[in-house]
Amino acid sequence: MTLSEAKIRALIEEVRGLRLITAVKTPYLPNGQIDLDAYDDLVNIQIAHGIDAILVGGTTGEGQLMTVGEKVMLIGHTVHQFGDKVKVIGNAGSNSTAQAISISEQGFAVGMHAALHINPYYGRTSMDGLVAHYNAVLDIGPVIIYNIPQRTAQDIPPSVVEILEKHPNLVGIKEYGSNERVKLYADKGMVVWTSNEKECHDGRWECGAVGDMSVVSNLVPSLMKELMHGGKNPELNARLLPLFDWLMLEPTPIALNTALMQLGVVKPVFRLPFVPLPKARRVEFVNLVKDMGREHFVGEKDVQVLEDSDFIIVSRY
Repeated sequence: MTLSEAKIRALIEEVRGLRLITAVKTPYLPNGQIDLDAYDDLVNIQIAHGIDAILVGGTTGEGQLMTVGEKVMLIGHTVHQFGDKVKVIGNAGSNSTAQAISISEQGFAVGMHAALHINPYYGRTSMDGLVAHYNAVLDIGPVIIYNIPQRTAQDIPPSVVEILEKHPNLVGIKEYGSNERVKLYADKGMVVWTSNEKECHDGRWECGAVGDMSVVSNLVPSLMKELMHGGKNPELNARLLPLFDWLMLEPTPIALNTALMQLGVVKPVFRLPFVPLPKARRVEFVNLVKDMGREHFVGEKDVQVLEDSDFIIVSRY
């Protein structure tokens, strides 16, 4: 599918106004397959709390553990079920340019509003290679660049971003780095989202970020909406800091997955290589929920510690 120029321009403007984008978790059935009923419940909860957009199959949604077919299916399913209520951003990133192009083309064919693209990881390329890679996917449709050198082992420096900014299909940047970097881009008039939740409040209200692509909103969407939409609120930010810290105890999405299982909103199923947090950390989460107030968290069941034997860990999926 080739998007028209008018369609691309309209999509870019719509996506640039998004304040809070939930990088939604992908839940599983006991056989390791995607649990679409639980997924729909998760997205409906986000919509009910006023989230602006859903990021499908990102790091939090374990896109790296999906086949291309699963990822495109889930993007298309999200558009079909919820595209009239929220914007849908599909993770089309890959360390293979050919695969990144293919997922982008298929994602736009099933209706996603923008593609998120991480830079090629592990088999890293040169700065010229970064520019060429991104230009190849930018030619297809609206693209958000995702910079998280902690995962890719390669920073996308401002010198590269300034070149890519000239492409008309660049929507903006999801920047995990410091708020200094966020401010640098915002001061140049570029659209930038934070993804470092510990700094997202100051990034939004002091450094010019338009909003946050959030892991935490999976758990407390109303509080994160208030943090991104409601104006400067250091008191709320301080209340959320212990939850931000707890979620970063292990690489994302291990703690988030465990928490959603403890809240009873998804089945306790992990696709390897992810495994649940140890019991002591699960006890910490129960105490966090009690301290913050159960009413702020998703789901209706009492938060549980869960036993190790309650979890299903799937190695073939």
